[in-house]
Amino acid sequence: MRPYSLRRRLLLWLLMATAVLGLIALVDTWREALRTAQSVSDRVLVGSALAIAERVTVDQSGGLEVDIPFSSLEMLASTAQDKVFYRVDGPVGSFLTGYRDLAVVSAPPGGVGFADGVYGQVGIRSATLLREVSTGAKSIAFSVTVAESTRARAALARAILFRSALRLGLLMLGVAGIVWVGVTLALRPLERLGEAIAERSPGDLRPVTANTPEEVEALVAAINSFMGRLQTALDGLRNFTGNASHQLRTPLAVVRTQLALMDRSESPAQTATASDKARSALERAERVLAQLLVLARVDASSGAAVLQPVDMAAIAKEVTAEMVPSALPADIDLGFEGLEEAVVLADAVLLAEVLKNLVANAVSYAGAGAMVTVRVLEEAGHAVLEVEDNGPGLSADQRTAALQAQRGATRPLPSLAKGQSSGMGLGLAITAEISALFGADLDLTTGRGGTGLLARVRFPAAAGTVAAPPSA
Repeated sequence: MRPYSLRRRLLLWLLMATAVLGLIALVDTWREALRTAQSVSDRVLVGSALAIAERVTVDQSGGLEVDIPFSSLEMLASTAQDKVFYRVDGPVGSFLTGYRDLAVVSAPPGGVGFADGVYGQVGIRSATLLREVSTGAKSIAFSVTVAESTRARAALARAILFRSALRLGLLMLGVAGIVWVGVTLALRPLERLGEAIAERSPGDLRPVTANTPEEVEALVAAINSFMGRLQTALDGLRNFTGNASHQLRTPLAVVRTQLALMDRSESPAQTATASDKARSALERAERVLAQLLVLARVDASSGAAVLQPVDMAAIAKEVTAEMVPSALPADIDLGFEGLEEAVVLADAVLLAEVLKNLVANAVSYAGAGAMVTVRVLEEAGHAVLEVEDNGPGLSADQRTAALQAQRGATRPLPSLAKGQSSGMGLGLAITAEISALFGADLDLTTGRGGTGLLARVRFPAAAGTVAAPPSA
């Protein structure tokens, strides 16, 4: 994924927000400018109309006459070269003077009316003032209409808008500069944090200590937590690698020794004995390699995505039957009991490997004449797989150490009872790894009779369905 700049993103968002608010402000400024310019224009129109109205008098014949004061029209002149129009009307709409075709705006008696319109293809603003002049015997009503083009008003609004836009542009540039500097200073703790991590050697997984703001503390805590987990995983990997290499080194050393004895043997019997021991050692090395391959398979799995509903009871019966021939030479009574069906979410091959490891450990360490029982049962909605023997078992400390002797643990493999090989640790490591993949719990306890070892793998509740064995 292509990296992006936090500084540029913040700058872009702030400038966009400023631009949107600026556009809203410009629209409001434009409207206010038009209102202001119109208000000023209306006052001037009214002033001009009043100046003309004051010069309307009654002549000797009782009619109206007007002496237009040019000062009243000059007040409408502007730098925008606005055009000025006027007309004066007597009673009953009789035209007195001015532009005859200029529209008269309706106005209340004695008041003034305003209107926008067009005169000679020019936009205008008109004001009509209604007044009366007294002859002594009666009052004669008349109206004065004054209009000017709207060029000055539009020019004033544009000038206000331009100045507002200029100020807004300068404000946006100022905001951009402030944001650039502020974000740069705010991101310096992250840069220092990155430098502190980059300067470390690959093996230095100590917690990161850096002067960072509280918003970055969660990130630092997550990094330290990850480093702690990585340190634990690396320690466990070193421990597991050492144990695995020991598991392989021992049988290979036996093979070399037996090959040397075969070269120096003086009789076919000695040669056969050495050959049998070498073959046994090779078989043990093969088992260790197979277990390492199983662990690699677990690593390649992606959790629940590889799990499918499988019948644990059917797999347990099949594996038990397969391992009966290997238990007979050791005088071990291996059998199965429990449910006829127990569906759990698992991988069939890995689940079979779990059972093989547990049964192999029981057959190897229970001793001659012992009984090994494989069970599949249901417990409070949980499907449980058990392998129990009545051999010497393990002490509480040995069971605790055995459960911790898996990849990710830092303690060495447990010291087992006399005559037991340390291969049990690798088998339990595999069992624990696969159980964790299934979301199941592995537990080691004393057998139900108070002797031997009981290994239990408890699967999550509602993982599948269980069916009780048929009644006798």
